Amino acid sequence: MDVRARVRGVMLAVTACVCSLALMLSGASAGASAASPTVTPATGGGGVPVVPGFTSFDPAVIGYKKSEVFLSGTASSYAMTAPVNNDGKYSAVAMSTAPYTTRAVVMRPINRRRFNGTVVVEWLNVSGGADAGPDWMLGHNELVREGFVWVGVSAQKVGLDALKSTDPTRGDAVRYAKLSHPGDGYAYDIFSQAGQAIRDNAPTILGGLKPRHIIVIGESQSAGRLVTYIDAVHPLVHVFDGFLVHSRMGGAPIRDDVGVPVLVFQTETDVSFGRGTARQPDTSMYRLWEVAGTSHFDFYGLSIGPKDTGDGHSAAAVLASMQNPTNHPTANFTCNSPINTGPAHYVLDAAFYRINRWVAKGVVPPVAPRLQTTGVSPVVFATDANGNVLGGIRTPAVDAPVAKLSGGGQGGSSFCFLFGSTAPFTPAQLKALYPNHRKFVSAWVKATKSARAKGFLVDADAKELESAAVRSNIGK
Repeated sequence: MDVRARVRGVMLAVTACVCSLALMLSGASAGASAASPTVTPATGGGGVPVVPGFTSFDPAVIGYKKSEVFLSGTASSYAMTAPVNNDGKYSAVAMSTAPYTTRAVVMRPINRRRFNGTVVVEWLNVSGGADAGPDWMLGHNELVREGFVWVGVSAQKVGLDALKSTDPTRGDAVRYAKLSHPGDGYAYDIFSQAGQAIRDNAPTILGGLKPRHIIVIGESQSAGRLVTYIDAVHPLVHVFDGFLVHSRMGGAPIRDDVGVPVLVFQTETDVSFGRGTARQPDTSMYRLWEVAGTSHFDFYGLSIGPKDTGDGHSAAAVLASMQNPTNHPTANFTCNSPINTGPAHYVLDAAFYRINRWVAKGVVPPVAPRLQTTGVSPVVFATDANGNVLGGIRTPAVDAPVAKLSGGGQGGSSFCFLFGSTAPFTPAQLKALYPNHRKFVSAWVKATKSARAKGFLVDADAKELESAAVRSNIGK
């Protein structure tokens, strides 16, 4: 299957999330809360939560504790009452109900005083056939620095089914034996009820921490689910205070009367595969960030992020990977070209910071320029003399570049078409751009300070990026 065919398959799957006649909620009237499930601490089996796509280090190293609860209740499925339209204002009605038992994984500060009052709830991604937390993987440094609680919810059936595997890397058949899921038509209400449980059962779920705000996050396949949730479910059941939709690949619009902040975060890959159809004007409650030099998933998420404890070394590793990229980031993937080593996770950190300030304090995030295109179907990006895309959110990776970074140009096994590409500059190219080390550091620091001043990098990441440039050998 060629890349475009695979893309069409992904987009059809995402569109199906929006067009499905099996939406779900708790049958409440507009503005109501969701039903609150029974919450019990998870026990048994190997004694630890299993999340196959997650950070690999002991959370105690970063001052966090991992725990897990089971959520049991009765969920509803919903059906559309009218054809899907082009404004995102969908209507749904309750259909059947079914019992369920799912799980939620919690990462919270050990020191209660570090909690900033905001819980981010991630719709766990199941594209790989098992639960994964890509937004925790990519953004955990910022979540930890700011004292968020992260909760990952197993909202979909395939994730629960995988948890019953006897393969210890994917599940724990004993621990998760009693989990049951009636099907993905009920996933939206299960997710609503998980959010309601965080408010109603904080002593059990959060170890006594009291949440003031709950923000939803979801990446890729999960982002497609969130678009459906925002358009059809949120107007009926007000559980969440804001949404960070990360790397949606479909073109369904997000309604303009959500009433809570929505920040959509898009990479080059996402804009390209969606043919730009997901673009909407910014409003007082909507922001679209498109980030130059980025791919749907990248080397940081696959290789550096799982081991990154926030000790400051990852910025140097990212910069080094731009100069010496690999096409074999893990044992599971061998791609045709070196994969993207770009700056997506740094800007995602800023997105976490900005969405929280928006929800908690009413401080609206900065407006971001769109990536520049010269064609729409297919999307053709305008590029500079170095081959990097013009427009969008700028970072030192594209404004003081050492490589051509792209969201496309990739092929190979499995999900490789989502990983973008990196073409490192030759020694001659680097010499022409940066005759000496001082020139490189000056250009990199200038670009970093610009991104920081515009609100697209947080202070801690900016400092690490500047330090990485100083410690590098570029220009020497």
